[in-house]
Amino acid sequence: MALVTTKEMFRKAYEGKYAIGAFNVDNIDIMQGVLAGAQKVQAPVMVAFSEGALKFIHPAYVRAAAEAAAQELDIPFAIHLDHGKTVELCKKCVDNGFTSVMIDASSYDFETNIAMTKEVVEYAHARGVVVESELGAIAGIEDDVVVADKYGQFTHPDDAVEFVERTGIDSLAIAIGTAHGAYKFKPGQKPQLRFDILEEVREKLPGFPLVLHGASSVPHDRLEIFNTYGGQMPEAIGIPTDMLRQASTMGVCKINVGTDIRVCFFGEIRRQMALNPTKFDGRTFLGPARTAVEEMVAKRITEVFGSAGKA
Repeated sequence: MALVTTKEMFRKAYEGKYAIGAFNVDNIDIMQGVLAGAQKVQAPVMVAFSEGALKFIHPAYVRAAAEAAAQELDIPFAIHLDHGKTVELCKKCVDNGFTSVMIDASSYDFETNIAMTKEVVEYAHARGVVVESELGAIAGIEDDVVVADKYGQFTHPDDAVEFVERTGIDSLAIAIGTAHGAYKFKPGQKPQLRFDILEEVREKLPGFPLVLHGASSVPHDRLEIFNTYGGQMPEAIGIPTDMLRQASTMGVCKINVGTDIRVCFFGEIRRQMALNPTKFDGRTFLGPARTAVEEMVAKRITEVFGSAGKA
């Protein structure tokens, strides 16, 4: 199946009350694992690349690998720039064949965010590419945020409406309580998504695709493998999977997964290197790691996102 944009997959996800998994990859091996997992359960999927990953791989290689995969797979998938911090990077990815880009100008003031996002939208739409943007702060454990009112650091529904109308974006990442990275919450702090704010945004933007970033929840078995073979990552408190499933029934059409993938892939490499200390064939280590990603992606799609069988 050919590479696609997210237009149709998000429309179906919204109507079907499920989410599309957007899995961050750092290399082609992880990309193959993600696509194999989605193919296994016949799910639409997004393969996402950060700016750092693109510097490591190069955008042209990403497109070539995606086109090769499209010849072998029968599922719709998109290749996506995640958290593009500059207009120039977004344009470069559009020119290199990405089918979706995210311009993240959320660190700027509201008007600057709108101006940068609108420039990317105009460029991308003219070339058949869809655009995601972000509004509101996606927190991290280091943040010490004082909430002054109901919305505090979260996305304000009225701002979301204005932002969508003035920019013409295709999807919007909102802040309702998720956090980037493995170390999401302080000791004793329980994760809680603001479903009341999500519902307000959905009511004001009916039918519009919303996105959750920072939604990783590392599987316990994979965290144990990572730590057993040389890791020092403490028990990470992620977003409970039942909360993610609920969000996917409330207009959240895309959920990002990054930390889970890395812990799974590199934990398995550590294990294989420990079990095969005299081997120096990369396939000995990378093959099982790729399979581990495949299995985790298939499980997350089936048990959390609800998009299995929706290809």
